[in-house]
Amino acid sequence: MLLPTTEEIIDDLSFFDDWEEKYKYIIDLGKLLPAFDDKWHTAERLVKGCQSNVWIQPDVDGKLLIFSVDSDAIIVRGLLGIVLAAFNNKTASEIIEFDINAYFEALDLEKHLSPTRGNGLRSIVDRIKNIAQASL
Repeated sequence: MLLPTTEEIIDDLSFFDDWEEKYKYIIDLGKLLPAFDDKWHTAERLVKGCQSNVWIQPDVDGKLLIFSVDSDAIIVRGLLGIVLAAFNNKTASEIIEFDINAYFEALDLEKHLSPTRGNGLRSIVDRIKNIAQASL
């Protein structure tokens, strides 16, 4: 199954009244992520700055960047789904130009995460943007 778009995620999350329901939705997003090949669980793919283990494997299809991701924490897998909705199957320029802060604000996300989760989320975004920058 495909991940929803950023607009669909914003709409879906706005439907729920409380954050317990929103967290369940985010966890369900993580269940939609494709399987991550065990051979990619390596130190060079590990994102530094995350409380949980997060791995990112970039690939290129023409001009599009495609990311395979994984985490050992279910909520973080869901957050990865939110990030991938913004960045996956996009060109490097589209990734760099995407206003991730506005997206997170529209989701009302960061104030509902612990400071360490918020920092980890920023580390994931930075890693993907650095990959995009390096591919230019």
